[in-house]
Amino acid sequence: MPDVITVRVQTDSDSFQDVVVKIERPTYQKPFLGGFKNRMTGVEFHNAGSQTIPKKRLDKGIQLFCRETQTVFEKNKPQQTNNTTSTQMTKVGLYVSVVTDKIISPGKYLTADEYHERRLEAVIVLQKYFRRWHAMNIVQKLREKKRLRLAWEAQEELQKKKEKEKKLRRENDRRLNPKTKEDFELLYHALELWRQEETERINRTFTGAERKAALCGLLEEEAQLIASIGRHKLNADEENQHKAILNFLDKCAQPKRWKAYDGKITEMDTPNILRARELLEIYNSISMNDIPKDERIDVLGILRLTVKEHECKLTQEILELIDREVDLMSREVKECNLEGLRKRICTLFLQYVKTPKFNPEVAKILKVPPDPLKLYKNVNFCHSCESYLPSTEFPVPANSCTFGRCRLCCKLDNEARQRDAYLKYKLLLENLRKSEADYQDDAKIVFLVQHQDLQYMIENIWGCQSALSACSDLYDLVMVRWDKRHEWSPWNTILLTKDEADEHLKLCDLQKAYEAVFINRIKRKHIRTKKYFAQIPAMASFLHSSDNQAAAN
Repeated sequence: MPDVITVRVQTDSDSFQDVVVKIERPTYQKPFLGGFKNRMTGVEFHNAGSQTIPKKRLDKGIQLFCRETQTVFEKNKPQQTNNTTSTQMTKVGLYVSVVTDKIISPGKYLTADEYHERRLEAVIVLQKYFRRWHAMNIVQKLREKKRLRLAWEAQEELQKKKEKEKKLRRENDRRLNPKTKEDFELLYHALELWRQEETERINRTFTGAERKAALCGLLEEEAQLIASIGRHKLNADEENQHKAILNFLDKCAQPKRWKAYDGKITEMDTPNILRARELLEIYNSISMNDIPKDERIDVLGILRLTVKEHECKLTQEILELIDREVDLMSREVKECNLEGLRKRICTLFLQYVKTPKFNPEVAKILKVPPDPLKLYKNVNFCHSCESYLPSTEFPVPANSCTFGRCRLCCKLDNEARQRDAYLKYKLLLENLRKSEADYQDDAKIVFLVQHQDLQYMIENIWGCQSALSACSDLYDLVMVRWDKRHEWSPWNTILLTKDEADEHLKLCDLQKAYEAVFINRIKRKHIRTKKYFAQIPAMASFLHSSDNQAAAN
């Protein structure tokens, strides 16, 4: 349709007029107001809509919705219909029964003040009973909490008592049946304590020649005890050596393991692992005692077939010893006379097993590097035993600048003169390192400190007692951070019991938690520790960084 059209309008019965009409195009979509459809022709007819342009509303920046057509306003108004009632009275000619009637007499008139006063009294009574019930509930809960607290304290006390008794039993058992180096340290320490007590008793009781005789007797008794400890040590070393050998061979025979994506562990045996397992079974068989002669001959036959695969001086010597033992057993030689020969066979076969050429799997576990030139890099000289040993055999305290005596010489010197037990300090240092590793803040200083340094700190600076409760049992004491925001260091630590340490680490502000006198006392201990560690080159950088940080704070 064009924009302008001409419309002829009849103005009279005989006259017509042409009118020019301008058509305005709609700028919006007209709403659908309904309509109908012709079923025969299929033409759709829509209801007409207004062409007037609607008034535009101002844009407020908020999307509005009209709800007039959706909202229904309802009103409820009760209606009461009339109910006609009537009464019937006695009159002439009518009798009404009064059997069910009640006579009501008016009581005392109750004023509003009296009514409210009575209500107030009733409310007060109700409040009394409610408060009594509430107080009884509070008291009952407090009693229950007290009962649970006392039961928990009793259980904790019993648990501590049991742990202490268990610790004493374990320490007694370690002294009666020593097996490790720490056990013999405890034994020698107990011997030294006994010697000191006996010496004090003799000096206090005897004088002159009697005192000298008593001291000579004490010396002989001490020598006998030392000899007895030495025999126990030889037996324990032999047993520990046998266990170490079996553990070493068992490591070689372990299958390769890895975890799959579903969490299952997969194991795989390689030819080298099977070879190591076979050699382990042979070693277990030839090291067994009190087995029948026929089984021993079968074991030696298997050993012969295994060793024959390689020809060298070692295998030839093993074969000669096997032939000699078989020959002696055929001559009915006693078992006790064959022990030395069998030990030689076990020793040579162990040397055979530890050779990577015969047992390739052992090369991954051997501590000795395949290249002998690598041994000369970290070798130091011990002036005490005059031996060249690797650097790992020298205990180096944090305040030491040079290598001193090796571990074996230090142990012999301790057993001969001082007889100190370092087990408690080693446990303290081990627990400290575990707790610092849990922080995961890249702590370094704790791994530089040795148990000798920790012993000096505990004995000379902290006095072997807790800073709060003065508990002197080293098994119950731990070292933790003084300020948990910074990593542990000898000048950022405090010695507490385990329970006190747990509560100390929960504190957020040390200035509010502790008094100024206590804080100053701890600071003085930290200053003394800094003076002790100031001579250590490795600690110098940490000292400067801590001083700079303290100045910045």
